[in-house]
Amino acid sequence: MKRVLLPLLVGALGLAATASAGTLRYAEDRAPGIVHPLFTTSMSEARANELLFEGLFSDDLQLRSAPRLAESYEVAPDRLSMTITLRNGVTWHDGQPLTADDVVFTIEAMASPRNASTEAGRVGWIASAQALDTRTVSLTFRAAEAAPQDKLYFKILPAHLFEGTKVERSGSFRTRPVGSGAWRLTSFNDDASITMSKVEGSDAGLDEVVLREVSDKNYQAKLLLYESLEALVRVLPRDLATLQNDRKVELYPYQTNSWWYLGFHQDKPALKKPEVRQALTHMVDVDQLLAPIGTGDVLTGPFVRSSPFYNHDVPRAPHDPDKAAELLTAAGYTFNGRWLGPDGKELTLRVATVSNLETAQDVLINLQSQLQSRGITVTPEFLTPAEWKQKVWREHDFDIVLSQWSFDRNEDIYEQFHSQGARNFLGYRSPEVDRLLDEARTSSDPQEKKALLRQVHAAVAADHPMIFLWTLDSYAAMSTKVKRVVVHPFYFFTWAGDWAL
Repeated sequence: MKRVLLPLLVGALGLAATASAGTLRYAEDRAPGIVHPLFTTSMSEARANELLFEGLFSDDLQLRSAPRLAESYEVAPDRLSMTITLRNGVTWHDGQPLTADDVVFTIEAMASPRNASTEAGRVGWIASAQALDTRTVSLTFRAAEAAPQDKLYFKILPAHLFEGTKVERSGSFRTRPVGSGAWRLTSFNDDASITMSKVEGSDAGLDEVVLREVSDKNYQAKLLLYESLEALVRVLPRDLATLQNDRKVELYPYQTNSWWYLGFHQDKPALKKPEVRQALTHMVDVDQLLAPIGTGDVLTGPFVRSSPFYNHDVPRAPHDPDKAAELLTAAGYTFNGRWLGPDGKELTLRVATVSNLETAQDVLINLQSQLQSRGITVTPEFLTPAEWKQKVWREHDFDIVLSQWSFDRNEDIYEQFHSQGARNFLGYRSPEVDRLLDEARTSSDPQEKKALLRQVHAAVAADHPMIFLWTLDSYAAMSTKVKRVVVHPFYFFTWAGDWAL
């Protein structure tokens, strides 16, 4: 009976049609509303960017920096500048040549405060950029850089499609992007899918890549099994065994630089008190939150455990409700079956999460149960991505957020934890952490940078601006029809040009 009903379900979703030869269809919980590297706010957008755009450098298969749009480069002996020569003959999808002016434009547009780019931090270390000729760019740095090529992964934009350096998020480029990657965006489709077609002359093995929106993750694995998809970016733990036992599916484990957290709004009256934040840290059983959704490493700070910046000397805060009660009492709270604040009102916390964050609903309901059993009322809020950007990023209208951060291998946490950081919507402020992050950003000594960021880890953990949760074990799933697959741990599609059907 299941094999009869599922094709009907697939057809209803608009996914049943057989893909043409050379087409790879993959699922996202939610299709991007825009595709624009200057305003990337989700991993689905970042993955689409990887197919359509290129940076000056990218990772090779050993995760070392390798030239992409760059052909060669030379770093000055004092490490304060570098000269980059671009590949000859690169064109944009509209046929216009890619030049050094495009590189200068991109850096200046990202850095311009009036554009409010979410990626501004990626170029903050560059003091100036100058086009020496059509293929040569000179970059000057704010401080000596040990390996500047490691920071030049951001996507380059076509200057000729913009006026000056003013770039508006609402401009037409967001739905009609023009890149230099192996695929061009062909169409936003009525079923919320996005079609990307191979550029003429590209040696990519896939003729077409289709991003499909499948909001219900329960169906994603089924669509792969019934050959209505060729790829899943991340497999739910409960689906691993089923997919592993299917001869038409191959699983690909990969490590990510993503971690989950419960972030406290530092300016809310109750959460201003460090004793309350610390009490909540002791009250939450992180292992119990993790168990139903998968396996992974529980963390104590803002880096994954495999990172050179992770401070393994920082201990986990134990699950200790008695200690939590002591801390709340010290903060002026009383308990009569529910925790009451100094004003006599019940301690009630609004916990917001974005609705398309996989398994977030399970985690939040589990959290609500844990805290309410300990006398704290939790009001969950499941926000759409648009509501999340408005209420959390812009209005800061929440008490606690359940979310995750994803980083490339540079693991630059400045924007999240510096008091001036563009993504510091928790309002976290620490002069010590600001100083350490500033020094780490300008350090040209890798060992010094590692020591500084390990100090950041310890200092942030001591301040309890959030409960650091976990990094999940991740698996991608592919149809065995897809050959030569190697998955990038952050961008996923970095090496998709080698894939073939």
